Amino acid sequence: MYKGNSKGEKVVAEWLRQKGRQPFAFQAKTWNSIIAGESGLVNAPTGCGKTYAVFLGAVIRFINEHPDNFTECGENGLKLLWVSPLRALAKDIGRAMEEAIRELGLQWRVAIRNGDTTTSERQKQKRKMPEVLIITPESLHLLLAQKNYPEIFNPVQIIAVDEWHELLGSKRGVQVELAIARIIGCRRTENEKAGKKNPPVSVWGISATIGNLEEAKEVLLYPTGEVGNIIKADPKKKIRITSIIPDEIEKYPWAGHLGLKLADKVVPIIYNNNTTLLFINTRGMSERWYQHLLHISPDLAGVIALHHGSIEQELRIWVEDALNTGTLKVVVSTASLDLGVDFRPVDTVVQVGSPKGVARFLQRAGRSGHQPDAESRIWFLPTHSLELMEAAALKEAAALNFMESRQPLSLCYDVLLQFMATLAVSDGFYPEELWQEIKSTACFRDLAKEEWQTLLQFLTTGGVALGQYDDFKKVEIIGGLYKITSRKIAMRHRMHIGTIVSDSMIKVKFISGGYIGVIEEYFISRLQPGDVFTLAGKNLEFIQIKDMTAFVKKSNATKSIIPSWEGGRMPFSANLGFMLRKKLDEAAAMLQGKPKHKPEIELEVLRPLLNLQHELSHIPGEGELLIEHIETKDGYHLFVYPFEGRLVHEAMAALLAYRISRTKAITFSFAMNDYGFELLSDQPIPVDDSNVYELFSEKDLLADIQRSVNATEMAKRKFRDIAVIGGLIFQGRPGEQVKQRHIQSSASLLFNVFSEYEPGNILLRQAYNEVMDQQMEEVRLRNMLERIQEGKIIIRWPEKLTPFCFPLKVDSMRESISSEKLEDRVRKMQEQLEK
Repeated sequence: MYKGNSKGEKVVAEWLRQKGRQPFAFQAKTWNSIIAGESGLVNAPTGCGKTYAVFLGAVIRFINEHPDNFTECGENGLKLLWVSPLRALAKDIGRAMEEAIRELGLQWRVAIRNGDTTTSERQKQKRKMPEVLIITPESLHLLLAQKNYPEIFNPVQIIAVDEWHELLGSKRGVQVELAIARIIGCRRTENEKAGKKNPPVSVWGISATIGNLEEAKEVLLYPTGEVGNIIKADPKKKIRITSIIPDEIEKYPWAGHLGLKLADKVVPIIYNNNTTLLFINTRGMSERWYQHLLHISPDLAGVIALHHGSIEQELRIWVEDALNTGTLKVVVSTASLDLGVDFRPVDTVVQVGSPKGVARFLQRAGRSGHQPDAESRIWFLPTHSLELMEAAALKEAAALNFMESRQPLSLCYDVLLQFMATLAVSDGFYPEELWQEIKSTACFRDLAKEEWQTLLQFLTTGGVALGQYDDFKKVEIIGGLYKITSRKIAMRHRMHIGTIVSDSMIKVKFISGGYIGVIEEYFISRLQPGDVFTLAGKNLEFIQIKDMTAFVKKSNATKSIIPSWEGGRMPFSANLGFMLRKKLDEAAAMLQGKPKHKPEIELEVLRPLLNLQHELSHIPGEGELLIEHIETKDGYHLFVYPFEGRLVHEAMAALLAYRISRTKAITFSFAMNDYGFELLSDQPIPVDDSNVYELFSEKDLLADIQRSVNATEMAKRKFRDIAVIGGLIFQGRPGEQVKQRHIQSSASLLFNVFSEYEPGNILLRQAYNEVMDQQMEEVRLRNMLERIQEGKIIIRWPEKLTPFCFPLKVDSMRESISSEKLEDRVRKMQEQLEK
């Protein structure tokens, strides 16, 4: 039994003993590191107590510092700064912390600060800071924009960053890096002024498993100068993965239609468990699933709920509370319930369609069995039969713990510009001091001095291209101190601190009163009065838009438009692609009567489809790329199957079309999915054994990509977000946002000005880099081409459409045909092909 050596450890151990618990080894190890003033990263599956590992470490350290009167010490200032990426996490974490504090007899207070925090609560915090503050990255930067902010952070002993794996590789993660560097820097300065030697701040990350944990730790701890430890929970959490098998396997599958047809198989799962989370990849489909489950099982009324980011906040909080109390049987959710919230009654999860990544799948599985010794159970429901291959791939990836890495970002000039303006709004900054702090972050360790000078010049004069415009001269230099003195500029800046730039959102309200949620401006702008759409599980008739609000009334219509949200498609991970190609290799061996091991049930049930693919064409092995030439009445099709995900395929399709067009005057239309892509032309496509390796070469890749797509137009779209984050474009005051097209036109104007008068502008360069790294996935594209060059390219000329190419063919028809007509057309095509 754990007893501990210090007073704090003994107090906490006794408290746990009274609750019938004792700490896990990884928790005790973390406490010892925190007592020693060290920094590190805690890595544990969901539900294993990683919050207590860091939080109770902070409590133990405080008790050790006040061994005789720890129950009497109140108003201690901010001791633990808890950075959390999601507002939804804050309430749950705060509740658990408050319970522990109360039962231990401490006089600590826990407070939450995010976009939902009221003005009165913020004022209360300003007058008297709590000992524990749970905060989002954006609200943390808003605190740095307050006058005399060093006084707030001077007492801080520990900075904990929850769900670090989610923040890493995003601009919100860069915000966290910069804030940590500033807090460490201002504490050092305050201590020097006061002649004190306070112990340094400990920084702790809390992370699920990712492929590059060591790098994740290094990025977070970089400002501390410490190496730090990774403390892992043991043993590995048990996960049971079960596929929902269709009664009949379609030999010609197509995306999206199968999911709802399998809903009857989900109903028994819901009734046989306490609470089920049903994860859907897009908000639009979550609305459809909610309606469909109620339609086929009316008894679920009152115990089924819907949860996604566009639903009104009060309703989301009600759903989360109802999940905690176990009053709901099923919640249909998007990624909004992916992270950290501890819903103990949830005992099973259903994933509808591809999760697009191994880590995301296991994260969702971990929402069930939310206790350290409980088994997590997840069902995989395919939206077309080929997705069963992914289920087999996910099972093996989970067994091997084959997780994706999260690549950290480097040199995000827009985030740095915003941060510099934030400090200039509060107490101002001295460039040389701040330069040293900025260089102490992993994101900006390679920042050149001339780039730093350019950023300073940009803030003070507007830079080379914008020097004639007073609006861009934000910062004044007063005795070497860089400071924003204009109240108007300061107010504008505070209103737009943050790095999440989404399409303009419109509030949706009943004409009779009552708020329903939000929806993107581009969707509402296409509606006519009288049109019916679905939001928050309700059918709503659109009446009018007024003051950035869409007014609606309830509708009894049986048909409605399902909103589609921009950015609804998640990228397919390289790890899942790798495992999928491995499973195809095993399928090929199975069909040849040489199985490498007993085939999984998913491969067995897919045997008729795989047999047909093998007869008509080929099943590619692990080191092979399959290309199919097929002629139909629509024209000449070239189907290519790299199994690398939609984004890579989109770039590769454009690249291949460009390279072919250099040798022959030919035009193409494209279609792509996560498994492959199609080029369609009205004339034969010249790809054969004589030129195929050259067409899939890495040679001149960067130049060819830029020529193959409208890189300038793509960079303009990226530049819009960069310009908003960097403070070049004002989005309007709350409630009167500037329309999205106006923001885009302002960004386009600035983009053109920079392109003409300052072509070396660092924000312009960032826009092009982001297009290559994020949209074109240039590194992954290069790795794919390397793999293809080292392997074998198989070219086939099937006489008719194959099971692999059929989903692509259907996708290319979607644009020009309604969903009802598409289903009829596909059914006829399937019947003709199977004759």
